[in-house]
Amino acid sequence: MKIKLLLSLALLCGTSIIYAQSTNCSRFYPMDEGTSFEYTSYNKKGKTEGKSSYKVTSVENDGDTTVATMDISFEDQKGKKVYDTNYSFSCTGNMVTVDYESLVPQQMLTQYEDMEMEITGTDIELPNDLGVGQELEDANVTLKMNMGGISMNTTVDMVNRKVEKKENVTTPAGTFECFVLYSENQSKVMMAKSNFPSRVWLAEGVGMVKQETYKKNGDLMNSTELTKFSK
Repeated sequence: MKIKLLLSLALLCGTSIIYAQSTNCSRFYPMDEGTSFEYTSYNKKGKTEGKSSYKVTSVENDGDTTVATMDISFEDQKGKKVYDTNYSFSCTGNMVTVDYESLVPQQMLTQYEDMEMEITGTDIELPNDLGVGQELEDANVTLKMNMGGISMNTTVDMVNRKVEKKENVTTPAGTFECFVLYSENQSKVMMAKSNFPSRVWLAEGVGMVKQETYKKNGDLMNSTELTKFSK
C-alpha cells in the first residue's frame, strides 16, 4: 500500500475516531472499554473493497482529561489482513483531540525502520458543540524520509472542514440522524499533488455512520459505512 494512501487513510480514520470518546467528554459515540465498530468500504460501483474493525481497549481518566486507546484491523476484499494499528486520543473540556503521530500506522514505521524518518503535523480537533455552518480547524500529517541520501516528503492536509447540514442516513447498522461534515483532503508526494473532497456523517451516541470521498468534479470515488456496532 502506498505511503500517500496510508497517510490519507490514517487522517480519515483519525477523523472518525475523534468522534469516539468517553461519555464524560462527548455526546458522540458511547466510548467504553470493549465497545466495537465494523466499517465496510466500497468502490464507486458499490463493490466491497475491505473492512475495518475498531475496538476500544483502554480508557483512563486523569483529572479533566480522558485518554483512550483503540485497536484497529484492516482487511481487504478477500478477507486478508492488510495491517493492524492503534490510536491514542484524548478529551479535555469541550474539545476532543487525536495525536497526529499516532495517525501513522505502526506497520509503516516498522517497514521503514532502517531509514531516517521524521513525523510532524497538527492534532485533529473537534468541539462537542457542533452546529450547521460551523467551521472546524484544519489538520495535517507530514512524513519526511531519507533513503540513502535521497529525501522523500509525503504530506496529507485536511482543510476547509465545516459542518454542512443535518440529515437522516440509513446503513446496514440502522437509520440515524447525522451531522454532515465536509473537508478536502490534499496530499503531496514529491511534486505530485492530489485533492479529494470528503464527507462524514456523524450521529449522536453512535459516531461515524458513513463517509464518502469524491473526485475534484464531485464524482464518487469510494465510500465507507457502519455495518456493525456493539457496546
